[in-house]
Amino acid sequence: MDFPVKVAVGASGRHFKKAVHRNRVKRLMREAYRLNKAPLHQLVTSQQKQVAVFLLYIDKVLPPNGDLLQQKMPVLINKLVKELNENITPHT
Repeated sequence: MDFPVKVAVGASGRHFKKAVHRNRVKRLMREAYRLNKAPLHQLVTSQQKQVAVFLLYIDKVLPPNGDLLQQKMPVLINKLVKELNENITPHT
């Protein structure tokens, strides 16, 4: 299994008309994910499964810095891990 977790990020062209702004949002999201991905990777690897995740930035304003994304990404990943844990492990 080469890549147990595949992640893609996106930002709406409707809210961010300039590509430079969309790219900044996506870059900040990728960095926040990279720093907080360990629990998700551990779960998926231990279960020998694969998962694909798409993260979409839906706010209408450009984040001034990555601090908010750095705070929210662990919450998002923990929710995803919890949901995957409930769906992966068989209920007895």
